[in-house]
Amino acid sequence: MGIGGISMWQLLILLLIVVLVFGTKRLRNMGSDLGAAVKGFRKGMEEGKDEPEEKLEPDQITAENAEAAPAEPEKSKEASN
Repeated sequence: MGIGGISMWQLLILLLIVVLVFGTKRLRNMGSDLGAAVKGFRKGMEEGKDEPEEKLEPDQITAENAEAAPAEPEKSKEASN
């Protein structure tokens, strides 16, 4: 029995077609690139766990939001008419 209703023979034929289309060298390079990407992702996830989360007090959050938001001039009713 294969994977998801696909028999073992069908998987082997599919693998043969992929090897013929891409070649073994290119498949090896793609595999090593994929492995390096997964390794970098895991390393990044572990580094993210090590960093302590910065907890802000409610007054700090309000002050930061006020600094980040651009000041909009108040529009008068006369200007809109």
